[in-house]
Order: sequence, then C-alpha cells, then structure tokens
Amino acid sequence: MTDTTKRTRNANPMKILGSIIPGLPLILFRFGGEYLRFKSKANKGGYIFHNELLYQGLDASTAKNLTEVYLEGSNIIKNIFSLRSWNNSS
Repeated sequence: MTDTTKRTRNANPMKILGSIIPGLPLILFRFGGEYLRFKSKANKGGYIFHNELLYQGLDASTAKNLTEVYLEGSNIIKNIFSLRSWNNSS
C-alpha cells in the first residue's frame, strides 16, 4: 500500500463527523419536505381508497380497517425499524 492510501483509510471519525454536521440542516430540510409530500400523497390515496370501498358496497367498519392496512405501507419509520429487526435476525 502506498502512504497516501494508508492515510485515507485511517480517516479520523471526528473529522468526518465535523464535515457532515454543517450540512445536516439542509439535508434534514430537504428530506423533511419530501417526507411531508409523500405522506400527503399517501393520505390522499387512502382517502380515495376508502371512498371507493364504500362506493363498491363495503360496510364502513371493514372499509376503515382495510384503509388502515393500506396506509401502513406508507409508514416509513415503521418500515425502517422492521428492516433493522429483519437484518439483525439473520
């Protein structure tokens, strides 16, 4: 290995963290806006799904339960934690 390769592999974690922290507010702002748009579209889709179930003749309680199951897929936090538990069990 060359000397420069050794230096780049032994990067200081504090230096890396120090370079990420200043950009963190911008990253959070961008992802926060995308998250809100995603949740808005998911809720709109759930509303349409619920109304279509009612229009097709399903009773209100079953339509509500099916809509909740439909909207569970848009819960990003729950999906991330389920992926982490799946990854840890392997």
